[in-house]
Amino acid sequence: MKILITGGNNAKALKLMKAFPSHFVLLADYGDVPGIVTENYAFSSLGQLNKDSIAHILLNFCITESIDCIIPLHHDELEPLAKSAVLFGEYGIQVLLPDADVIADYVAQEKQSFQNFAVFIHGDRIFSTEEGSIPANVSPKLNGVFGYNSTGDLKLFTI
Repeated sequence: MKILITGGNNAKALKLMKAFPSHFVLLADYGDVPGIVTENYAFSSLGQLNKDSIAHILLNFCITESIDCIIPLHHDELEPLAKSAVLFGEYGIQVLLPDADVIADYVAQEKQSFQNFAVFIHGDRIFSTEEGSIPANVSPKLNGVFGYNSTGDLKLFTI
């Protein structure tokens, strides 16, 4: 499986790579990105940021690069991608975000620093930096990467 993580120039994206040790991870970001390619991961540029066409830019990139799953970390990407998830799905690309109608419940109102994060796919926790502090399965519709602290309150892991 080929996974795209946006915000590739940020340390949070690098931390997230450990959740997918058996997959190829493409770390991409807007603007200049280092040209590094290894057996398990690579860096790539998404071009210049245009907030009006984020979903279009990312869909084109995913199709061109044969991406199977996209994990958006930029705050500005969340809503457009959640609303476009069905379109991405028609191309066989999974958008790892909650549904558009509930995404606002998982967006932090202000910048937060999280001690831990977990990855959920269809409600099943597939990775967590700290086992046991949050449930292994939640709502079957829940998708995404969520940061959490000691309270266990899940918020999207964004930059």
